[in-house]
Amino acid sequence: MTIIMDSHYLISSESVTEGHPDKVCDQISDSVLDAHLAQDPCARVACETVVTTDRVIVLGEISSSADVDVEAIVRSTLEEMGYDHPDVGFSYESCDIQILLKEQSADIALGVGCSHEERSSPGESEANLMGAGDQGMMYGFASNETEEMMPLPILLAHNLTRRLSEVRKSGLIDYLRPDGKAQVTVRYLNGEPVSVETVVVSTQHRDGVDHATIVEDVKEKVIRPVIPQEMVGEQTRYHINPTGRFVIGGPQSDVGLTGRKIIVDTYGGVGRVGGGCFSGKDPSKVDRSGAYAARYVAKNIVAAGLADKCEVAVSYAIGVANPVSVWVDCFGTAKVDELEINRMTAEVFDWRPYSIIKRLGLQSPIYKPTASYGHFGRSDLDLPWERMDLVDRMRAWFD
Repeated sequence: MTIIMDSHYLISSESVTEGHPDKVCDQISDSVLDAHLAQDPCARVACETVVTTDRVIVLGEISSSADVDVEAIVRSTLEEMGYDHPDVGFSYESCDIQILLKEQSADIALGVGCSHEERSSPGESEANLMGAGDQGMMYGFASNETEEMMPLPILLAHNLTRRLSEVRKSGLIDYLRPDGKAQVTVRYLNGEPVSVETVVVSTQHRDGVDHATIVEDVKEKVIRPVIPQEMVGEQTRYHINPTGRFVIGGPQSDVGLTGRKIIVDTYGGVGRVGGGCFSGKDPSKVDRSGAYAARYVAKNIVAAGLADKCEVAVSYAIGVANPVSVWVDCFGTAKVDELEINRMTAEVFDWRPYSIIKRLGLQSPIYKPTASYGHFGRSDLDLPWERMDLVDRMRAWFD
C-alpha cells in the first residue's frame, strides 16, 4: 500500500512465519520438488498442497524417474516447522495425508521438450531445445536503498518473522507457536526511507499467557533486535497481537494453499508482481525461472551503478523459447541512457528458459529454503539469482 503526501509517502509490507498455513503448503510443495530434482534434475514437477485441520492434501502433476516417498516428506517437513503435537493444533504424526498426483499433460510436455524454434529450425541452437512451460509475465526488482538491494519494508518484515521463529525454536520465548505474521510501514522522503511508522506483529502462543507478557517479550526480544533504532521515534506505533489472543493458529485456524503469498515471496508490494507463484514448480515453469532471471538482471543493473532502482519485465508464450518481451524500467533513476540499458540487457543475458536454467543452476534441489521468508535478498542463502557476476560486463558496455 502506498500513500502519497507531497514528497513523503508510506509503504507497508508484510511477511509470515514458516508456520503460517500458506507457507506450510509452500514448504511441502518445494520439499517434494527438491526430492525429485535430487534424483532427477530433469523432473517436471507442478506440486500443489492444501492443509486444513488434521489433513494435508498433495496434488498436481509430476513426470519423473525419481522414487520419492511423498508422505514421509510431508511428515518430516511438518515436524521441522514445529507442528509436532496436537496441543499445537496440528501434528505431523497424526494428521491424515492424501496424495493425488498424476503425470504432466502430454500436450504441455510437447512444447517444453521441443520448442517452437527447434521444430522450425532443428539443431540451430542448443538453447532452443526447451520451450517455455507456460505463457505469462514475470518481474524482477532491485533498489540500492538496502545492502540486499531490496525494499526496506519487506526486508524488515522478513527479519521480524524469521526472528519470531528463532526465539521460538531456541526457547528464548518458550510459549510461542509456529504461526505468525509481521507488517512494517516505512516513511519515505524524496525516495529514501527515513523512519519506521508502524510495526505489527501477531504470533500464535500457548493458552494462558498474559497479553501484557507477550507484548513486552515481543517488543524486547523480537522487534528491538530487528528494527534499526535510528529509524524509531515517538511517531512509531506498535500493534502486538492486537486482538488480544492468538492461541488457535496454523492449519487448525485457516486453510492453507500453495502459492497464495506472492507479495510476501517477492518485493512486498513494491514494483509489479507476475501472474504466477513459485513454489512447487520445476524451473521449466517460467513463473519461477523467469522471475529469478528478472531479479538477477535487475540486481546486477543496480549493482553496476547504472540505476538506483530497476524493474525488469519479461513475458513468454508456452512452447516458445525466446521471450515475447523484455523491458527495463529505471523509474527515472538511470545514470545512463535507459534505452541503451534495454539494449544491453538483451545482449548480456540469454532469456531462453534452457539458458536461464543452465546459467543459474536451477535444476538443483535448492528451493525449500526459499519457501519461507522470501525468494529475494536472502543474505543467509547463496542463491544463484542473487549473485552479481554480470556487473563487469554491464559496466563495460557503457565504457
